[in-house]
Amino acid sequence: MLSDAAIRRAKPQEAPYKLADSGGLHLLVKPNGSRLWRVKYRFGGKEKLLSIGAYPEVSLAGARQARDSAKTELRDGRDPALTKKQRRAEAACTKNHLRAVGESWLKIKAPGWSEIHAQNVAYTLDRFVWPKLGNIPVTDITPPMVLEVIEGIGRSNSPDTARRVRQRLSAIFTYGIACGLGNADPAAVIKEALPPLQKGNFPAITDLARLRELLREVESIPAHPITVLAIRFLALTAVRPGEVRAMPWTELEGDVWAIPKERMKMRRGHAVFLSRQAQETLEAARSLTGRGPIVFPNARWSHRPMSENAMSVLLKRTSFSGLHVPHGFRSSFSSIMNERHPQDRAIIDQMLAHVSQNKVEAIYNRSEHKERKRELAQDWADILLDGFCAPADLLKKARR
Repeated sequence: MLSDAAIRRAKPQEAPYKLADSGGLHLLVKPNGSRLWRVKYRFGGKEKLLSIGAYPEVSLAGARQARDSAKTELRDGRDPALTKKQRRAEAACTKNHLRAVGESWLKIKAPGWSEIHAQNVAYTLDRFVWPKLGNIPVTDITPPMVLEVIEGIGRSNSPDTARRVRQRLSAIFTYGIACGLGNADPAAVIKEALPPLQKGNFPAITDLARLRELLREVESIPAHPITVLAIRFLALTAVRPGEVRAMPWTELEGDVWAIPKERMKMRRGHAVFLSRQAQETLEAARSLTGRGPIVFPNARWSHRPMSENAMSVLLKRTSFSGLHVPHGFRSSFSSIMNERHPQDRAIIDQMLAHVSQNKVEAIYNRSEHKERKRELAQDWADILLDGFCAPADLLKKARR
């Protein structure tokens, strides 16, 4: 008897070969890598072969169902080949395939999420899950199959991304059960097989000289210029990385970047006052991405946000790996600027979109201090990038 694991392990050879299941069902593995379902049977005294589709479009369970349907027709005196199209349609039914269930779940959940969160969820499923499990019925997916995917994400990306994908898969399986398409949640089962996530503050460099060294190293490494520009812009604005990755051109007006509440962690609109250097960075990016909707898009799809790991990976390639992450620029800005301007602590907190712990103060202290924020943003840019090249020069750098 075949299993999905055995099918996935099957490698093409110089000559075609068969993997037998039962009842005449077998999988033909061809030298070009295609895997085709066949059922051998006899009708009218002659041996015949019924083709029922390719794996994984037709799952193991779907192929067995098609074989059983063919056997029923034989018992009734009918040649299954005469209803081949119907058999293939039944076998290729994708209603309960993981991707179909997941996309249905996304349609229901996305309206209640922020735009950036919905994009992040869709991106991680597209990249990590659908290529490996998307065409398999949810009833055929086992805990080891899910564990293999999640462990692969943890090795090649980050434990936090792996944890989030597991949670999203668990929600999809639970949704499938509720809709009568599944019967178990293998993503929940594997939770105890994963190492615990180490929690703590984001690593951050809070010394100005070392932070400038980090940025110089980032900008000297061969990399996609949009990723490099995104890191420079992130360092200048001290916003959350997700707010930069999904930033659309439409949120910009002069020297103000107005982030709507739907894209903010605390669900409060936030105005970022852009220094001269931040505006120059945007203009450099515009020469590459200005025709699309997003300032710092995905390297493959201009209408999608940059990968949530793109900036992290570039920082890890420096000698400061493990000492600073994209989110760490917020701590850098806060520590250095509070030391330089202790009297502006409250304004600096507002620039970071922090909500005051004093509820009364949070309600009544609504003064925006626009001009002072502009001054502080410019002061930060001047000390951070003193002596650095113009953003336009980063467009000429070597790509990886």
